[in-house]
Amino acid sequence: MSALVEHIASLPKAELHIHLDGSLRPATMLELAREEGISLPASTPEELASYMVVRDVPDLEGYLARYRFSLSVMQSAAALERIAEEFVHDVSREGVTYVEARWCPELHTRRGLTRADAVQAVLRGLERGESATGVTARTIIASLRTFDPSTSLELAELASDFVGQGVVAFDLAGSERDHPPGPHRAAFERARAAGLHLTVHAGEAAGPDSIRDAIRLCGAERLGHGTRLGDDQALADEVRRAQVPLEVCITSNVQTHAVPSPEAHPVTGYLRAGVPVTLSTDSRLMGGITLVSEYVLALERLGWSEAELASVAVAGFRAAFLPDEQREALVRQAEEAWGGVT
Repeated sequence: MSALVEHIASLPKAELHIHLDGSLRPATMLELAREEGISLPASTPEELASYMVVRDVPDLEGYLARYRFSLSVMQSAAALERIAEEFVHDVSREGVTYVEARWCPELHTRRGLTRADAVQAVLRGLERGESATGVTARTIIASLRTFDPSTSLELAELASDFVGQGVVAFDLAGSERDHPPGPHRAAFERARAAGLHLTVHAGEAAGPDSIRDAIRLCGAERLGHGTRLGDDQALADEVRRAQVPLEVCITSNVQTHAVPSPEAHPVTGYLRAGVPVTLSTDSRLMGGITLVSEYVLALERLGWSEAELASVAVAGFRAAFLPDEQREALVRQAEEAWGGVT
């Protein structure tokens, strides 16, 4: 298996569901905190890395609470640019050749930074990282379910201002239980009209109704997590027929108690039933994982064949929010590279 792991690390992969504010380097967090006079719960990179891994929370809301520490050091343009650039370098070392980093600009305005300035800073960082590594790096602007729908509409309008400049999609994230996506429908309509793609966190901490609303009311082209899809077979059949990809994050779903263990995750059933499945980390820092380790997890504990893993890797590129020609070029490269695994 070790030889295979090394091989997986060398193969091209797409990361479609990863939160920028969940993917900081602990050493960078500490350095930025010292510069800003911010207190963090640990004083060394190793201690902070261990603390940030979520092991002891009862649900998604507890998981999300850990983000307060990363967000505390992401309140200036310089910090955002640095973090975005380092992020691209980090995923590049795992063989990621295409990445969509998602984040919510509203959460980075606590010390006077404007939403637009925050977006521009992240785009500069991603561009610098892309130039240095060759990774194709794009970003997804997210709103939160707990926001007033008017704020979501403003964020969709903000994202629309950066179409063609690196922003490729609009998302709805945050606390899912008791916060259905429907009230934010106008934001998705605005984003779609501007030419943005649409993805929605759904079916992680809430059931099939959340998934159904994400697709039918918000027009989701991909589903963030989609873990509870199997609770409604008719809906699962609808998703399969429409070939709506799932952005699956196995370890994260265990941490938030969406599933009790990796082995209990329904993703294998979805994959074998013909639902498009992709693998992502969600949050590298809070998960204590890499995309390579998630691929290995699927092989070792979910019983996937190497051919199934290769198909999921290629599916990640097929689901990329890119122009057709650029996306198909990445798909061909992935098919050629992963052909040796099958």
